[in-house]
Amino acid sequence: MKLKIQKTETLKPRPKDSELSFGTLFTDHMFNMDYHPDKGWHNPRIDPYHAIEMDPSTMVLHYGQAIFEGLKAYRTESGDIQLFRPRENFKRFNQSARVMCIPEIDEDLALDALKQLLIIEKEWVPHSLGTSLYIRPTIIAMDPFLGVRASHTYRFFIILSPVGAYYSEGFNPVKIWVTKDHVRAVRGGVGYVKTAGNYAASLFAGELASKNGYTQVLWLDGVDLKYVEEVGSMNIFFLIDDELITPNLQGSILPGITRDSIINLAKVWNMKVSERRISIDEVFEAHSAGKLQEIFGTGTAAVVSPVGVIKYEDKIIHIGTGEVGPVANKFFAALTDIQYGMKDAPEGWIETIAPSL
Repeated sequence: MKLKIQKTETLKPRPKDSELSFGTLFTDHMFNMDYHPDKGWHNPRIDPYHAIEMDPSTMVLHYGQAIFEGLKAYRTESGDIQLFRPRENFKRFNQSARVMCIPEIDEDLALDALKQLLIIEKEWVPHSLGTSLYIRPTIIAMDPFLGVRASHTYRFFIILSPVGAYYSEGFNPVKIWVTKDHVRAVRGGVGYVKTAGNYAASLFAGELASKNGYTQVLWLDGVDLKYVEEVGSMNIFFLIDDELITPNLQGSILPGITRDSIINLAKVWNMKVSERRISIDEVFEAHSAGKLQEIFGTGTAAVVSPVGVIKYEDKIIHIGTGEVGPVANKFFAALTDIQYGMKDAPEGWIETIAPSL
């Protein structure tokens, strides 16, 4: 399929790097492609950024059949632009599509379209360390129909947003709150899929946490209400007695690409790494025994998010000294050095689009 390109006649003013927040500004152009049963995926195009017109009965508005991804483009010191493990994002995008009964996309076509969009929008990739261009591929159900079934038509689009730090606190420990009154997902559902409803399900508890002075919710499993799953919209790691532990993937936890990158780096560094079930009681017992060294979340938006305080029922614990722990700091530095081109990456992790610029 030939990619059509229509450029806007009016460019938006671009903000200074120091003015960037997260997810509030969008670039001049976007990628779009449509699906119809008779045509398959067709009409790939780069258009001026614009609103998507929908019938009030459009199925995504009523039944939530939507998937998305999140990745970033980084500016290196030499001025090149590079992507961090984008093929893993589009692979996971198709895994989400299968679960949500959405037709799969051609991953190579999607990556090439993204690169072409980035070439057009290259001036939107900020230059300062810690800033980046956030990339949001999305597919939504487009049938105008009220009835519970999979849609027949879809829209695939990619939008771009220049961003600064995800948390206003910056790279500093955050406070998290453990809830037993709310669950995000259960095994057998869609908790491991990047679908819109998963994030809607997290909002109420997140609001409660925020009102009580906590940055994120630590989710427990939806069956026994005792095993740790995720923190906010991130995977979570515990360093206990020099063992790096993260909950194993059982169908209710998102298989994070940053999570996988952390595990890979830890093995290269000869750290003891375990993917297993870990209860909240084990975490608190490890703290009481003086063995809980660090806790941190991982995800595309924040990369690594150290945890300084956890509240569970009427118990509050402080992790470490209140500063970023050495292991979290080492992972953060290693990943960001790779993402910004300051250190060599494992094979296949980086895709540079500079030769096309």
